[in-house]
Amino acid sequence: MADLTTFDAADLGRRDVMRSAGAAMLAGLAVAGSSPATAQAAGKISAAARNAGPLGLRLQGVQHFGLTVQNMDRAYEFYTQVLGGTEVMRDGDFQGERIHNTLLTDQEIEARERHVNPRTMGVPDLRGGAQRLDVRFIQFDNVVIELLQYRDADQPMGGGNSFAEPLDHMSPAFPRMMHICFHIRDDVDFNSFIRDLEAEAAKRGMTQVRANRVITVNSEPERQAAPLDSNSNPITEGKSNGWRLIYAKGPEGEQLEFVQALGPVKKTFDDALAARRRLTAG
Repeated sequence: MADLTTFDAADLGRRDVMRSAGAAMLAGLAVAGSSPATAQAAGKISAAARNAGPLGLRLQGVQHFGLTVQNMDRAYEFYTQVLGGTEVMRDGDFQGERIHNTLLTDQEIEARERHVNPRTMGVPDLRGGAQRLDVRFIQFDNVVIELLQYRDADQPMGGGNSFAEPLDHMSPAFPRMMHICFHIRDDVDFNSFIRDLEAEAAKRGMTQVRANRVITVNSEPERQAAPLDSNSNPITEGKSNGWRLIYAKGPEGEQLEFVQALGPVKKTFDDALAARRRLTAG
């Protein structure tokens, strides 16, 4: 879950952050030789000014999140048929020096510094073609998820064996660990959604799709027997008032989160998005 207290801890309000970013934008315009008044009159920022301005003004948001999977077909079924995403495109059999270097240069350097074979560190050999990379992109309302599978060249696309073994421990407390968070619609019953998510996944043999409970359980049978209202954690005070969440595991053991943002916290995020759009318009 996003840390909603970060700016408070640094004694920075959202207005201060936006004001600072706006000042940086104007500085970038000046460097590029274009006056703010001219840019505002035109209703957009020139390409030259944008390229000379702060990095944040050169972005247009998050394009996708990537998830390396053990079984492509299984992950694809979950994100499309269970969670309802739609396929954008698929591609694969990637190999060769350029794609190897694009993705794996830092791992190759680390292996050399350790004086070990990169394969022992789980680094595939895309350069020589011993391993291949397949990808599928899945569209949700506001972001794309990319599924990636690294496999040996003699393995079939989709359901073949992956090149490296999956990580066993996926605690969100581990540094570098990331998670995918899905936003549940305002009028959806959160607790029923989690119940139905687990049931739909189980029907497809994905029994590893499991959500946490807000009460203490000590075994899988206890988790399954927990009451429906323990499927989510509603926050009713402080700056997160209106936030409801639960963590879960996906079919690949990946860390997922489901959230609903209502009331005061919804307004906080909506206001921040509107301010961001005003700042970066053009």
